[in-house]
Amino acid sequence: MSAALALTAAGCSDDSSGGGSDGSGGSGGKKGGPVVVATTTWEGAFAKAAGAEDVTVLVPPSTQHAPDYDPKPSDLAAVTKADFVLYAPFEPYAGKIKDAAGSKAGLVRVDLDNDAAKVRGEVARLGKLFGTEKAAADWRKTFDREYARLSADLKAAWPDGRSPAVVSQVFTTWSARMAGARTVGTYGPEAVTASQLAGLSAKKPALVLDNAHMSTGEVLPDSGARQVKIVNYPGKDMDLLPVYRGAAEQLKKAMKGA
Repeated sequence: MSAALALTAAGCSDDSSGGGSDGSGGSGGKKGGPVVVATTTWEGAFAKAAGAEDVTVLVPPSTQHAPDYDPKPSDLAAVTKADFVLYAPFEPYAGKIKDAAGSKAGLVRVDLDNDAAKVRGEVARLGKLFGTEKAAADWRKTFDREYARLSADLKAAWPDGRSPAVVSQVFTTWSARMAGARTVGTYGPEAVTASQLAGLSAKKPALVLDNAHMSTGEVLPDSGARQVKIVNYPGKDMDLLPVYRGAAEQLKKAMKGA
C-alpha cells in the first residue's frame, strides 16, 4: 500500500468482508438507487447522507490503519457490482481495486472533512451525482438543525461565558468551529517538534483537540491544557450525526473542567 495512506484513520467498516449498509455483508441488493462501494465508513456516511441506500464498506473495523488493509476477493466482487466507488485522496488503493475488478463504476473522490460547510457541499454534490437530490436536501436540513443545537449548547457551556482558546490537530479544527472556540494554534499530522511545543504552549490554550485516529499521546504536557480526543470516523451505522454529538459531549465535559 502507498505510504500516502498513512493519513487514514482506523478502519471503520461493519463487517470484515466488506459489509452492506445493513451489516449483513455484501452489497445488500439494489434498493432503487445507486450501488455504492466506499473504502471506509467515512465515505460511506457521506454516501448515505446523500441518499444512497445500498452502500458497501471495504475496510473492516479490525484494521487499525487503512494502509495495513489488503483487499480481498470479496472486495473485488463488490466493486464489480458498483455504480460508484468512493475514496479519499490518501487512499490510492481504491483505483487499484476498481481496475483489478474490471469495474465500470465511477471513481468518485470525496473530500473527507467534517467541517459543516464542506459536509453540506459534498452531500449536495453526491446527491446530484446519485440522482438523490431530495434525500440529500432532507438530510442537510436535519444536519443543520442538529448542528445548530449542538453549537448553541457548547457556546452556553463556555467557561465563565468566554470562548476557550484551543490548540487543534489539523483534522479536528471542525470541532473547534462547532464549539465557537478560538483556535490559537494547530499541529500535525506529523509529531510535534520541540520548537512547536514551545510555541503552542506559549499560546496558553485551555484545550488541546487531539485526533483520536492519529494520536501521538499527550501533546502539551505540563501546560495545564485539557486534551480532548475527537473522533472523525462514523461507526458501523455510517451515520455522521453521532460524530458531531460525540465531539460535543467530549468538548462540553472538557470545558466544565477547564
